[in-house]
Amino acid sequence: MSTDTGTGTRTDTGARTTSGAAVKDQPADGDERLRRWRLVLGGDAADGTGCALSGRDAAMDGALTALYGKGDKPRSGRERSAGLGASAPSVARWLGDIRTYFPSSVVQVMQRDAIDRLGLSTLLLEPEMLEAVEADVHLVGTLLSLNKAMPETTKETARAVVRKVVEDLEKKLATRTRATLTGALDRSARVSRPRHHDIDWNRTIAANLKNYLPEYRTVVPERLVGYGRASQSVKKEVILCIDQSGSMAASVVYASVFGAVLASMRSINTRLVVFDTAVVDLTDQLDDPVDVLFGTQLGGGTDINRALAYCQSQITRPAETVVVLISDLYEGGIRNEMLKRVAAMKTSGVQFVTLLALSDEGAPAYDREHAAALAALGAPAFACTPDLFPEVMAAAIEKRPLPVPDVV
Repeated sequence: MSTDTGTGTRTDTGARTTSGAAVKDQPADGDERLRRWRLVLGGDAADGTGCALSGRDAAMDGALTALYGKGDKPRSGRERSAGLGASAPSVARWLGDIRTYFPSSVVQVMQRDAIDRLGLSTLLLEPEMLEAVEADVHLVGTLLSLNKAMPETTKETARAVVRKVVEDLEKKLATRTRATLTGALDRSARVSRPRHHDIDWNRTIAANLKNYLPEYRTVVPERLVGYGRASQSVKKEVILCIDQSGSMAASVVYASVFGAVLASMRSINTRLVVFDTAVVDLTDQLDDPVDVLFGTQLGGGTDINRALAYCQSQITRPAETVVVLISDLYEGGIRNEMLKRVAAMKTSGVQFVTLLALSDEGAPAYDREHAAALAALGAPAFACTPDLFPEVMAAAIEKRPLPVPDVV
């Protein structure tokens, strides 16, 4: 645990305070170090700082204490709330306070911690609470997990929260994804009589190396290889197969957004399938990723084999199909059958991609034995950030090696 309240206070979970503006009643420069330590240590009698807080510092300290208490370990029952309490009014005031004292990115972290440490999920079923929180991908995941328990009076507000996050993600991700994949689609459609500006010189030279003339130090091309020109016909089939177990919440959100983006491209026929122990095809809802998300049911078991069996049954053009399995690979079904299906798809010409996560969370927990087995089949499993996903899809479409991150 460390802190830096002059340029940003850090709590035990990584939260930082706002910076820049003068703080009322802030200690003099010589006491700044004590002030920061006081905010870190939480004000126990034994903290040794002898520093008292007032004004904005005291209010900031109160907001942190309400969530994190005065110890490093979460407390049980009401004790762990350390002053936040379990009532809706006190939570609403606290949400207002943290939005006053901390920047948006930190508010999201603190909200997430409040849900995890204080069991505030049930309060998110109240419309006034949803209107007060800072919306992000993790909050969307929590709302989706509460979907079935959510009263009708709350669902409209919840959909508005989810839609705001989804629209922000689409603005961030859609343009680059379409541009990257459009280029990949055009390059993957090779033609033998290209126009001059459509010639793929690297492939043309490689295809004509036998015609190298040493005396002229040049290659005489007998066969030209070119990029295909853009067309409105369907060039590729993409099947997104998404594990909707509770640990995959952020991946489900991002995959739904990407599914909607891919579905908007005429040259890609996109299918979106979600699964736990059952399989649900949400392709007909891809025009609205919010409908997709509310069609999922986070939690439950996992039967990857059953999901892949369904995906396999939907493949009509294996050589032009990309199957993207997004799962932590904790299989509750028949392991050997799962691996046989992957091997059969790859043998038929399907490009098979396994993503352990599609999020910014870093390295996830996953079944390493299954990941190793898939890698042995030529389908390496790796975590993928949203920024990398367009490049992964472009490589799969062009049938070139995937840009697997160094750290898996």
